[in-house]
Amino acid sequence: MADDDVVKRYSGLARAALLGRVIVDCGAAEFEQGCFGTADYDDTSGLPAGALKASLGCGDPVAVAGLREGQTVLDLGSGGGLDVLLSARRVGPHGKVYGLDASADMIALARAHAAEAGAANVEFLHGGIEAIPLPDHAVDAVISNCVINLSDDKSAVLAEAFRVLRPGGLFGVSDIVTDGSADPARRAAAEQRVGCVAGSLEAEEYRALLRQAGFVGITVRLTAAHGDGVHSAIVRASKPAIGPGLEIRPMCDADAAQVLEIYQAGLDSGQASFETTAPDWESFTSGKLPHLRYVAVDTDSGEVLGWVAASAVSSRPVYAGVVEHSVYVHPGCQAHGIGRSLLGAFIAAAEDAGVWTVQAGIFPENTASLTLHQTLGFRVVGTRERIGRHHGRWRDVVLLERRSAR
Repeated sequence: MADDDVVKRYSGLARAALLGRVIVDCGAAEFEQGCFGTADYDDTSGLPAGALKASLGCGDPVAVAGLREGQTVLDLGSGGGLDVLLSARRVGPHGKVYGLDASADMIALARAHAAEAGAANVEFLHGGIEAIPLPDHAVDAVISNCVINLSDDKSAVLAEAFRVLRPGGLFGVSDIVTDGSADPARRAAAEQRVGCVAGSLEAEEYRALLRQAGFVGITVRLTAAHGDGVHSAIVRASKPAIGPGLEIRPMCDADAAQVLEIYQAGLDSGQASFETTAPDWESFTSGKLPHLRYVAVDTDSGEVLGWVAASAVSSRPVYAGVVEHSVYVHPGCQAHGIGRSLLGAFIAAAEDAGVWTVQAGIFPENTASLTLHQTLGFRVVGTRERIGRHHGRWRDVVLLERRSAR
């Protein structure tokens, strides 16, 4: 079903809800069994009856997101506004909740429910979830309830969610996923039965797209089963945290010149590596894993202030979860916590990717780097003495590793 068809379908449901009807967007059996609607909510007391009747969700993303007083929240595909109103309670009068929906009829329905509830800290936006009409770093949390599965460009949705989140912000949604084990035809039939008209993602595909967007700390927890490999699920992830005015995002080709400049500055210090000259971009990128590479940037200027990346230690399958990493910070920005934030994000992403050992080799004179790594869970496993000559003298290298607790 194309996007226009999705909007048409939900506009019709909104008009029915405005007439006071209970609307259903899945098979009657699923709805009656409590898999959809308001069955998973802990407390909906005091909310407009119309908002409850218009609920089409498959979970309680407001509880998932752990919202706090004063936060700003965005609900993707806000429908009749139930999750917006519940979020507004959580964030209080000093917080703000945006509801975004592609159906003008749904926006009208949600605004009517908000007026009935007397919610002054909410705003409903008309638009698609693939192109969110908010500026960068506008919200502390992104929630959604059984909507992302409806999009035919889910990677764009997740990239947009990452863009509008502030560093450290949370992505917490209820959605429909598949476990990949069912016959494709039966799975497609089940998706249609529960309303996933654009095709739901397999759980691992969901994780991969979240990693691609830049999220870390990713979990996909299956909840209700709808048959043929189709499940409701709780999906959580976060945008890497870093100090004010900064952002950590995936490294891209456009960062090449700045990444290599920072690399060369580190080599020039004489304390970063046995290498003396940074490689060209083709050599750099071919030697690094395509994932697990991030940059810290100034959000105003876009300047790259630091980077972290990883290389495989071996092509042998037995070492698939063992990597060696490098982290470099612009010489004018050291001691500002950028390296710590980059390494923390890298560790979280490595855990998400199934890496069980991260290795590093550091000159013993580089005490700042040694302290940073040990603070974040690396342990010294030995010292290779006089392993190589560097600038005319023999150097030792301290070997460290961090083992996953999983």
